Amino acid sequence: MSDVQTALIIGAGPAGLTAALELIRHTKIIPIIFEQSNDIGGISKTVNYHGYRMDMGGHRFFSKSQTVMNWWKDIFPVEETVDSEKDRVHITPVEDKGIKSFLIRNRISRILFDNKFFPYPITFKLEFAKNLGFTRIVKILTSYVIASIFPKKEIKSLEDVYINKFGKKLYSMFFEEYTKKLWGIHPSKINPDWGEQRIKGISVTKVIREAIKKHFSKLEDLEQSDTETSLIQKFMYPKLGPGQFWEEIAKQVEIGGGIILKQHKVIRLKHRSQKLTSLLVKKLGNDTIQEFEGDYVLSTMPVDALIKAFEPKAPKNIIEVSRGLPFRDFISVGLLFKKLTIKNHTEIETVNDLIPDNWIYLQDKGLTACRVQIFNNWSPYMVKEKDKIWLGWEIVCSKNDAIWTMGDKEILDLATDECRKTGIADKEDFLDGCVVKIEKAYPGYYGTYKKFDEIKSFLNPFENLFLIGRNGMHRYNNMDHSMLTAMEAVRCISKGIINKKTLWDVNTEKKYHETAST
Repeated sequence: MSDVQTALIIGAGPAGLTAALELIRHTKIIPIIFEQSNDIGGISKTVNYHGYRMDMGGHRFFSKSQTVMNWWKDIFPVEETVDSEKDRVHITPVEDKGIKSFLIRNRISRILFDNKFFPYPITFKLEFAKNLGFTRIVKILTSYVIASIFPKKEIKSLEDVYINKFGKKLYSMFFEEYTKKLWGIHPSKINPDWGEQRIKGISVTKVIREAIKKHFSKLEDLEQSDTETSLIQKFMYPKLGPGQFWEEIAKQVEIGGGIILKQHKVIRLKHRSQKLTSLLVKKLGNDTIQEFEGDYVLSTMPVDALIKAFEPKAPKNIIEVSRGLPFRDFISVGLLFKKLTIKNHTEIETVNDLIPDNWIYLQDKGLTACRVQIFNNWSPYMVKEKDKIWLGWEIVCSKNDAIWTMGDKEILDLATDECRKTGIADKEDFLDGCVVKIEKAYPGYYGTYKKFDEIKSFLNPFENLFLIGRNGMHRYNNMDHSMLTAMEAVRCISKGIINKKTLWDVNTEKKYHETAST
C-alpha cells in the first residue's frame, strides 16, 4: 500500500487552486483538481475574444490580509506605477502580452444615476452635492441623523443594515433599486449577513472622513492598511486580467506534482462512518465514469450540488434546505466600440481622453444591466487595438428569466440599445461583441439560507471534508476571502485539525471582510 496521501479538490477557481499550491508547498499530499469546465480560474477567469480580453465581474487584487498580498506578489512582480495612462501610450499591448506582472491601478468607479455621475462608493464631494441639489442633500443628512439617533435595534434584513448605516433617503436613492436588480428580490427580504459582511466598515461618517483624508494627503502605500476595503484608491491587476494569474498558479501546481483534470464533473461523493471515501467523476465529452479515492476532499462546488451528490443520500431535511439555496446567474456582454459618446470631464488624464472609470454602476430602473466595465481602464493590455473601446455590459439574472434564454444577437441588441439610452455609446459606433454566461455566479442570502446552519451541522462532522470558496461555503466572498478559506483548510489538514470552526470563521467574522486581519 502506498504511503502517499492525496487531496481531491473540486473546482479550479481561486480557492481550489490556492489549496492545491498550498498543499504542495506545505505538505507531501498530492492534490488532484477536478474542473467541470475547460477553463481555469472559475469566475476569475479571463475570456479572450479575438484578442480582446474580458474579466468576468472585475477582480481587484487587493486584500487587508498581508498573507494574501504577499502570496500574490510572490507569483507576479509589481510593475512600477506611472503618473498617467498617457505614459503607456507608446506600448502596444499585443507586443507586450507575454509579460507576467501586476499593474498598479487607480480605483475609479462612479454611479450613473438620472443621467449624472456620482462617486462610488458614495463620497460627499462638490460633484456629489452639485448633482443632487440642495433639497436632496438636506433630506439625506436629516434622514442620516435620524437613523444615527434612532437606529433599528433588531436587524432583520439587508434593508435594515443599509438604513442604519446611510439613512432612509440615501438608501432609497442609491441602494434599494440596485439591490433589487442585483438579487431579484427586495432588500427587506434578504438576510442581513450579506450587508454586515460586505459593508461593515462603511458609513456616512467613515466616507466623509476618508474623503477629507484623501483630499489632504497623497496615498503612496499600496497596502492602504488604514483605509476601508470599499474605499481603497489603488489595487493590483494582472496585465492580461485575473485569468492570467490563475493560469500561472495552475502551471505551478502541475510543476509541483499536482494534477488538474478539466471537463471532469464530480457526480457522486461516497462516504462511510463520517468520512468521504471516494468520488465518482464523469469525463465530459465521452461520459466515461471513474472512481477516485482520496484522503481529503476540498470542495468549491455549489452546496446544493454537493448535497445532491452524497451517497448514501443526505437526510431529507438537509436535501430540502440545499434545494432552496438561491443563486444569481451572470451575463457579461463584450461590446467593442470605435468611440464612446460620454466624455471625460474629470481632471484625470487618459489615453484618447477616455473616461477614467474601471466600472460604472447603472442605477436607473429601466436598465437590465447593473454595471459596465471599461476594460481599457483595467489594463491597456486587455485591448487588442488601443484606439478601440472594449466594454463589459454586466447583467445579473436567474436562469428562469427571459434574458437568460435569449440568443446572443438579441442580447447584443439589448446591450447596445441600453448603451444608447444611458448616453455611453451610440449603436452606429458598435463594431463587434460576444456574450458569456456563467451559472451560479453569486450565492444568495434569502430562500432557505436562514436554515443554512442545518447544512453546516450535517457536513462539519465529516472529518476529511473541507468546504472552501464562494459557492463551496455559500458565502459571497471576495477573491482574497476565498483564498483565505483554502489556506485555513490546508493548515487544518497539515495539523490534523478536524474541527471546522476556524474555517467558517474566515467567512463569518467581519474583520476578514472590511477590517485589517493578520
